[in-house]
Amino acid sequence: MPHRLNSFLASNQELRLLSSKATLLRALQRHYESFAPPDLARNSQVSRMNHQTLVLVANNGAVAAKLRHMTTELISLFQARGCEVTGIQIRVQVSIPSRPAPPKPRQLGKVAREALQKLDANLGDSSLKAALRRLARKA
Repeated sequence: MPHRLNSFLASNQELRLLSSKATLLRALQRHYESFAPPDLARNSQVSRMNHQTLVLVANNGAVAAKLRHMTTELISLFQARGCEVTGIQIRVQVSIPSRPAPPKPRQLGKVAREALQKLDANLGDSSLKAALRRLARKA
């Protein structure tokens, strides 16, 4: 399968360019993750490369500020690994969080269940009694 994909990407000039850019960005990202402080690496990533200027995107302003203070050091670290990086731009790109997981249904404890059952036994036939009985069963 990888050979077919590679031959497909190599079959067209535009796809070859796209593939080589993707390979470059993956390599830059791996380098970045290898030397960036872990907290910064988790909250930022390589975005693109324009004429030897690397663009990093940060998840928030605080991370962006720290990265801006480190640009000279980051350039040196990239160059030490053979990357042709002469400048770094930092952008803030807040990621949209995925939908939060639905809240887990709350479970009644043993004491609460027993209290509902006791109340159910003391009530006459009514819709309240039926509702308490269902609630105690689900608990």
